[in-house]
Parts: sequence; structure tokens; C-alpha cells
Amino acid sequence: MSLKTRFQLLIAALLLVTSVATWTVFEHIAEGIVEQWGLRIAEIQVRYDSARLLQPLEREIALAMQMADSTVLRRWSRDPDDVELLAAATEEMDSFRRNFRDQNYFVALRESGAYYHNNAANEFADEPYRYTLDPENPDDAWFFLLIEQGKQFHININPDVELDVTKLWIDVLMYDDDEITGMVGTGLDLDSFLQEIVDIGQPGITTLFVDHSGAIQLHRDPEIIDYASLVKPEGQKSSIELLLNGGETRVREMMTRLRAEQSGPEQVLTDFVSMDGKRHLAGIAYLPAIDWFEVTLIDLDELMPVSHFASVALVFSLMLLTALLVMHIALRRLLLDPLLALEQSMLKVQTGNFDAADELTARSGEIGRVISHFRSMASAIRDNTRNLEAKVQERTLALERLARYDDLTGLFNRRGMGELLHEVQARCQRENQTYGLIWLDLDNFKDINDSHGHSMGDQALQTVAEQLRTGIRPYDHAARWGGDEFLVLLNPCDHSNLSRTAERLREMIAQTSSEQGMVFTVSVGACLATAEKPLHAVLQAADDALYQAKQAGRNQYRVATESAD
Repeated sequence: MSLKTRFQLLIAALLLVTSVATWTVFEHIAEGIVEQWGLRIAEIQVRYDSARLLQPLEREIALAMQMADSTVLRRWSRDPDDVELLAAATEEMDSFRRNFRDQNYFVALRESGAYYHNNAANEFADEPYRYTLDPENPDDAWFFLLIEQGKQFHININPDVELDVTKLWIDVLMYDDDEITGMVGTGLDLDSFLQEIVDIGQPGITTLFVDHSGAIQLHRDPEIIDYASLVKPEGQKSSIELLLNGGETRVREMMTRLRAEQSGPEQVLTDFVSMDGKRHLAGIAYLPAIDWFEVTLIDLDELMPVSHFASVALVFSLMLLTALLVMHIALRRLLLDPLLALEQSMLKVQTGNFDAADELTARSGEIGRVISHFRSMASAIRDNTRNLEAKVQERTLALERLARYDDLTGLFNRRGMGELLHEVQARCQRENQTYGLIWLDLDNFKDINDSHGHSMGDQALQTVAEQLRTGIRPYDHAARWGGDEFLVLLNPCDHSNLSRTAERLREMIAQTSSEQGMVFTVSVGACLATAEKPLHAVLQAADDALYQAKQAGRNQYRVATESAD
């Protein structure tokens, strides 16, 4: 055998061995890049989907809670046979119906079991009473179970057999004098909600939401959803384990950890599971606001197959063949050095430094095209990541604003003021201070709406809000407590400051309304509280003082006495 032949055989053997080794190493690196990219995308996708779900639900829940707190409905729930109260309640229910997203509502009374409903077509405007809930009927078990649990609100996917509809229901308990008198809420159209929130139309990505027990609540395939989870035994629920055939234990462990830590959608746990016999990357976040989990399953093989890098591997092989035919210096200059730089850039990109791709030196030939493709890929991932992060941040800020502030007046809403009251009470207890609470209520506000329209009523509410902002100190706070009621929190505060502020606010509002041609007044009740006094007692004392001001002829202010409880 000639030297030429042996040399050719040696070159062929080196080419074969080098090609196999190169493909193995490249496949390992490519899989690592894909996995790291998938982990990042899974976290972003989970946060984005969580924000997309919470945004519409937070608004509907807040509106349903306002409905449950309606004075008209609570009074009617005590005497549902009163014709006048029924007429007022029907009008009140319809006003909330028009504000709900899908323009429907339901009201169920605890004592009689009467179920009232009207839909977006206003089909039952003349007769909203639909049927009577029966504790012996399994289809009505959800109502009595929620009453028994006493949870403030609940979200579930449930078919209403009597109405022949299946919706995502928001159920809020209605109280009167700390006693549950019924339940109110609304229903979201399941099909449109799934298309808008769950079915994102991206191949390789499956989004679903499960409750605290793991029962599937939202999935792009309606047949997989576990309807009426509330009343089902654990063994009969369509849980997330039905979708998986590997990794179920790890998924349960992540759910348990997230729920125990109450970390919210900002914390995402990831791990690999098996679904339909294929490996998927699972990202899970807990949504404490609704006690659900958001689960995103990503098929990395479909989203970014390693086989897409086959052309790059071919380039590597060709470059290696050239390197075997030229000098060692040419090998390092043309292939090894660029590959080392590309590998280092890939490692930086894996850690989230997407700008590292721009630091690569531009080259000609196949390696240059590989670097160009890598730059384009890194740039696309970076832009997509930043866009998704910006959207998540924007939705998060919007949800926080929606949860704590009133859209009409710009003041704190009931939830925001409630959190602030607890903070101030805790601080006053530490520092042995007193704080003041002023409760304002527009006199004859319904007459303003009836005589001048709701726009004039909204303007009156905005006028009151502006005067409250002007009439209090920079470190005091005002809130729209609900409807035409406002709360002002003064801290620190004494009896003199409380009385002066209450009277000043009343006069400012009366004077400003007169100057603007809208003659309306407010009645004011105030209470000076110590930190040891329970918050509900302080609110009740201010409310009682407000009632006394109303009884005294309105446009008055009253301060709760020391003995008020």
C-alpha cells in the first residue's frame, strides 16, 4: 500500500472520527442552548399568560364585590317579597349587568333559594327570577357548599342545567349584618374566554389553568376541562395528571411549594415532564388572587428542533475537512478561533447576555454566515424577551392600579384604603398614636342621577374627590369607599384637627358645588380612634356618626363620642 493511499485512508478516518465527534458536541451544545432558551421563554410565557388571565378577572371580581355590597340588594335580600324593594333591586341588578364584561348577572338568595338571572340579550328583563335552588338537587350543590365554606368569592367552570349555559362563573357572597344572605356574580363566555386567554395559537406551547387541587379549569380543549370541580370528589376530577405520563410527582411538588410560599405569578418553577410520550418543559406559577395555578407546557422539539442546526453542523464538517488539508495556522485562523468565540458568545447568551452576539467579529465564508445567523437569532430572542417583559410589567402595573385605585375619581378604592387602614393601625399601635376617620356620603345622590343623568352624578363624585385632595394634608389619604361614599384617613390626628377637617371638607364641597351650578351637599361622620380599637368598630362608629348627621337634616357633620363602639 502506497504512502498516498495510506495518507488518504488516514484522512478519511480522521474525517469520519472528527465528523462524528463534531456532531455529538454540536448536538449537545445546541440542546443546551435550546433548553436554556426554553427555560427563559417558559418563565416569560407563564408571567404573560398569568397577567392576561388576571386582568379581566380582577375587574369582574371587583365589580361583583361592589354588587354584593350594594345597599339596595342587601336590604332586598332581607325582605325579597317587598314589591318596592324588588323593583329597586331589579333596577340595581340591571345597572350592574350593563357594566359586566359579558353583560349578565345572577343573584341567589340564601333563605328562599330564589335564583335571578339576566343575560346580554336582556332576555329576562321583565322576569329575572329563573328558578329555585334545591339543596337535594346535585346540580345546585355548588350554591349551598359555597355558603357553607363562607369564602368571600370563588371562580369555577360550571354548567347551569336550568339555563342551559356553561360559563366561567364568578361567585361573591352577599352579607348583611355579618350574615350571609345570598350570592351574586356574573359569568364569562367560556368559548371566547378560552380563545382570548388560553388558546394562543402557538404550536408547541400548551397553556392551562388548574385549581388548588390540580383540577383543570381552563384548557384550549373544552373536553379536558373539569366542570363543577367544587362538588366532585377528588378521585373523579379531571386533574393535570391525566395529561402527563411522566413527571407528575414533580409537578405536584412545585404546586405545593408555590402555594405554601404564596409567592404570586412573579415566581415561576420549571421542570421537564412527559406528555403524549414526548418531553415537555413545564413552567408553573401560583395566582393567589384566585387560588389557581398557571401551567405552560413547551415542546422544545417542535418549538426549536435541534435538527434545524444540521446545516451548521455540515459547515463545521466542511471546515474541518479544509483544516485537515491545510496548515495548522490556517486551521486556527479560519475555524478554531471563530468557533471558540462563537461558543463563548453562546454561553453568554445562555446566561441572558444577548448583547454578546454583537461582540463577535464579522468574518467571511461559512463561519461568517453562521455568526450572522447566530446574531439574528440572538437579536430576535432578545427583542422578543424584552417585548414580553415590557408587556408583563405593563400589565402588572395596570393590574396593581386597577386593584388599588378607583378609575372615576383617581382616589384609593375600597381595597386600597383597606390595606392602608391596616398599615396605619399597626403603625399607630407601635408609636402609641391616634388616627382619625371621616366618612362622607353625598346627600340625595340618587336624585342627582335621576334628575340630571349619570354623567352629572359622575361629575359630582369627581368634584368631591378633588375637594378631598385639596382639603387634606399631603400625608393624609382619601378613598372612594363605594358608590357615593368616601373615606378620609387622618394620621396623626386629634379631636380638634378631626372636627376642623370634617367641617372644612363639608363646607368646601357645598361651596364648590354651588359655584359649579350643581347644588349638592354631603353628610359627614367622623371618629377618632386608638390603635387598640378594632378596625370594624372604628368604621362602625364613623358610620353611626354619619347616620346621625343624616338624621339631623343632612349637610351636617357629627363626631363619634368616646363611648361609641
